[in-house]
Order: sequence, then C-alpha cells, then structure tokens
Amino acid sequence: VCLPLQFLSYLGACDRLLKQGYEEGQVEEAMEMFQYSEKKAAEFLHLLAQFNDMGFQQNEIKEVLLLCGNQRERALEELVMK
Repeated sequence: VCLPLQFLSYLGACDRLLKQGYEEGQVEEAMEMFQYSEKKAAEFLHLLAQFNDMGFQQNEIKEVLLLCGNQRERALEELVMK
C-alpha cells in the first residue's frame, strides 16, 4: 500500500475516534501504541475512559492495559491489586 493511502486511512481512523469524544492526544497515542489498528486503539480508549471514571490513575491504566492486551477483566484485577 502506498504511503498516502495509509496516511488517509490513519486520518480517517483518528477522525472517527475523535468523533466518539476522545481527546486528540490520546487518540494519536493509542493509534501509535497499537500500530495504527483502529479497532485496538478504540478498545484501549474505551477501557481507559471506563477505568478513569472508576477513579484509577491514567498512567497506571495505560500500563496495565498494555500488559493485559486490553483484556478488561484482567486489567481490572491488576488495577485493584495495585
């Protein structure tokens, strides 16, 4: 796939995630962390917001989600044990 096409795909994915209410910096970071997989970035952002609402610290959430591969139950267990 040529580079401009990949870039357009990336921009489209970012735009869709931004429209879901996520912050631009978080969207860019999530897309980068998951090699520009919109699906995995969306899962990550969704769980990040959920755990943030539960009162967990954002840096801990990110670390745990990466370690647990976005597995909600495992990540929650890890966060509760910290």
